[in-house]
Order: sequence, then structure tokens, then C-alpha cells
Amino acid sequence: MFLGLAWYWWLAIAAVLIISIPFKVKFMKWWSKRQQRKWGDDE
Repeated sequence: MFLGLAWYWWLAIAAVLIISIPFKVKFMKWWSKRQQRKWGDDE
């Protein structure tokens, strides 16, 4: 037990983080494109 969580909860959290990394990268790329487009329209 770490910080009151059982080992399998840490395993589940780690799995979610690992799975979410590529989605986060894709989202960040999309977000930066969207922001650039928005700034481009203003000028």
C-alpha cells in the first residue's frame, strides 16, 4: 500500500497515463494549429 492506494490502483493509473500520452500530444498539436489560425484571422 502506497499513500493508502492498493498496488493495482497504481497500475491502473500508470496505464491510463501511458495510454493518454499520444492523445495529449495530438491534442496539443491540434490546439496550437487552432490558436495560430485564430491569431491569423485577427491580424
